[in-house]
Amino acid sequence: MKKKKIVRKKPIAKIRLIEFYGRDCPHCIMMEALLAKLDQETGVKIEKFEVWYDNKNMRLMKKCDKGCCGGVPFFYNEKTGKWLCGAVEYDVLKKWALQSAQ
Repeated sequence: MKKKKIVRKKPIAKIRLIEFYGRDCPHCIMMEALLAKLDQETGVKIEKFEVWYDNKNMRLMKKCDKGCCGGVPFFYNEKTGKWLCGAVEYDVLKKWALQSAQ
């Protein structure tokens, strides 16, 4: 009996969407409801990193930011480098997240 050759597919790179935020930031707090709505409607998850009280997270934000935003909330796609700066309307967040997740 002839053995079948097993061909393994390369795993698809996981896309990581990130929000950098400040714990007491009013704009970041405002975005929490929109992030929950986005998750509920689309299933898109955004990983959150608090930067005001965590130096390690702040270094990661600076590495991703590259002078584009300089503040929070800052949303970043590690794969494409696309980002959003500041509090945005839900439709803008959703469009960015869905385009980024493709």
